[in-house]
Amino acid sequence: MAHLPARRRRLALALPIGMALTASFGFLPSAAAVPADSPAATAGSTDAAASLAYVVNTRGTDGRTLASVGKAITAAGGSIVETYRKIGVFVVHSSNADFGKQIRKARGVASAGATRTAPLSLAGTTEEGAVQKLSRADARAAAAQAATAQEPLEADQWDLRAMGADKAAKINPGSRKVTVGVIDTGVDDTHPDLTANFSASQSASCVGGKADTSPGAWRPANPDHYHGTHVAGEIAAARNGVGVAGVAPGVKVAGIKVADPVSELFYPESVVCAFVFAADHGIEVTNNSYYVDPWLYNCMDDPDQRAIVDAVNRAQLYAQAKGTLNLASAGNSNHDLDADAILDDTSPDDSTPVSRTIDPHTCFDIPTQLPGVVTVSATGVTKSKAYYSSYGNGVIDIAAPGGDKYQIPADTPSKNGRILSTLPGGEYGWLQGTSMASPHAAGVAALLKSTHPKASPAQLQALMKAQADEEVCPASYDGDGDGVTDATCEGGKQRNGFYGYGIVDALKAVKK
Repeated sequence: MAHLPARRRRLALALPIGMALTASFGFLPSAAAVPADSPAATAGSTDAAASLAYVVNTRGTDGRTLASVGKAITAAGGSIVETYRKIGVFVVHSSNADFGKQIRKARGVASAGATRTAPLSLAGTTEEGAVQKLSRADARAAAAQAATAQEPLEADQWDLRAMGADKAAKINPGSRKVTVGVIDTGVDDTHPDLTANFSASQSASCVGGKADTSPGAWRPANPDHYHGTHVAGEIAAARNGVGVAGVAPGVKVAGIKVADPVSELFYPESVVCAFVFAADHGIEVTNNSYYVDPWLYNCMDDPDQRAIVDAVNRAQLYAQAKGTLNLASAGNSNHDLDADAILDDTSPDDSTPVSRTIDPHTCFDIPTQLPGVVTVSATGVTKSKAYYSSYGNGVIDIAAPGGDKYQIPADTPSKNGRILSTLPGGEYGWLQGTSMASPHAAGVAALLKSTHPKASPAQLQALMKAQADEEVCPASYDGDGDGVTDATCEGGKQRNGFYGYGIVDALKAVKK
């Protein structure tokens, strides 16, 4: 995932939401027409009866502007799914192939565009590789080696010990007044390690762009959508004598499902809904272990991608203004996010990808690249950057354990360098990725919020950076051990491209 260099990042929280995009990213070029051969144009023109989803962003949030844009949407053949009045964002469906072009001309519209390149029909997480489920034999071995004060499977949780989370839990496991919202594939709240800490009143499904708070709507569509449950366990699995422990086992966790039930993609309208829902339901911290589909990088000279950035940015800025700190994973492409150019050959991921070379300073990966969002890179048991983790000087804010199959722990029963956590159906398994790093950092943020309950999102972020353990750049880096240099770390001890301000430290978080 990309992230703006420090010189171009601004919070812009005090500005009106309608101005947030320009204030955050500086001058934005006027929207150019979509090339005739672009995926969005093709998807809209080849099947006039097919329906696409759109976000329409208004120039103001006053009643007159919203009413005017609402009428224009209807006149252009759009059907309004939801209106986020406080941030001036409409979620719309339309089968009109020219809807985007027409609505962008309407009075009061700041930006508008399709949120996908394939029609609506009856991969966007950041874990690296398939899940490895914990076998019964490994579970017995881990339980046998667990110390008296440990959870049964904690002997395999090298990550907790690496960041002092096991010791921190004895001082302050986190406050029940703090909730971390897991914006993800859904959370199985019936898991025995999660049920005690789960907040149903702060959970929902935002799939499609409209919140559904009916009982169980937040649960994964099927057991294979394990990602969100794994993330939730890393943050707040209870110390209850069952299974594993989370970084902040005393805080609450909420599930906000945004993954499409079929494709498991994270579309913009669902993420907009999630940030607004989190803000309006008093969630103090959100974890975002994904990038918003279908574009890995959203370029501002494309009207559809520009509108996606605008809509999601408005929503996350709204959450920040309401007191929510947002953290996001840096991505698993091993990209230098401060490079002059990056090859993106995976976008769009909902239709046929096309190869394009992008400038990560003008084409943005969201939400991790948005202003005020904490960008987290991944490390393994040796504290070296994980082989897959993206990086970049002035880009990464913080690092945290994300697991690495090449970095093998010496003191665990299973000798597995990945991260062990909860899976749907009461199971456990290992995953690795920046998806696993971000929730470790979110758990530390929750501990900091528990210790400093009046801290603002900006203050929490400053505290996170201050308590991190500084790590210097390695002289050379060969992540997979094949004898070839895989990445170059730039920067000094206080901040550099691999670790940002350092690796999170849960023990320091509860002491300071």
